[in-house]
Amino acid sequence: MSPTATEEIKPTVVCVFCGSVAGSDPAHLEAARALAREFHKHNVHLVYGGGTNGLMGELARTLVSLSGPQAVHGIIPRALVKVEEGYKDAKETDAGTGQVQTGSGKTHERTVTGKTAADVKDKRTRIVESEYGVTTIVPDMHTRKRLMATKVLEGGPGSGFVALAGGFGTLEEVMEMTTWNQLGIHKAGIVVLNINGYWDGLLDWVRNSVENGFVSKANGEILVPVTKVEDVLPKLLSYKASADRFQLNWGEE
Repeated sequence: MSPTATEEIKPTVVCVFCGSVAGSDPAHLEAARALAREFHKHNVHLVYGGGTNGLMGELARTLVSLSGPQAVHGIIPRALVKVEEGYKDAKETDAGTGQVQTGSGKTHERTVTGKTAADVKDKRTRIVESEYGVTTIVPDMHTRKRLMATKVLEGGPGSGFVALAGGFGTLEEVMEMTTWNQLGIHKAGIVVLNINGYWDGLLDWVRNSVENGFVSKANGEILVPVTKVEDVLPKLLSYKASADRFQLNWGEE
């Protein structure tokens, strides 16, 4: 089915899960930079966990330097802001009024406004545009993941999720989105960028789960592995949802 005119003008939005540290293999930092360059080349908007260090920070900074701060939306729980040096002097504004709440600020760009019921409920605030893009501060990890997924599902064709190298949090996030896909909550693509075999263990586990009958063969292909950065966006654009997903109505409640 061809996308509607409304869908065609929406930018592709990709949520990237990755480490808040650089790791010991420089290939992962280079993959983050290369992915940012691909996003810039194809006018893709990034949603990520809002970190300013490691692969997160490298990915966000690189894309902001190429496409500008509006191309990057970080979403981070308030508890984690305190350990991010990149936000130490940033201005924080109310998500609805745009009024400065704390901090002296390093930048003077415009703030993002527009209060919604969810903003009021979640007590969200925003940090002004910076070298890491626009950042939304949320109260907890659950709100962070829900909002990241929402941004992807609001995006245009090819929107989806990508996993670079990372630790427990990265694994948990990509597997939750995989579970949501299986349950029929969304049908966006999920690509694992498997640099130097980093995700081999996870991919072996998926195959083992299929062989042992815990995951169907069709659902075993929900996660799409690639080894080259330039293959990420084409795989998201051509992604086909598994025919074995649960056909559940999650809008009933």
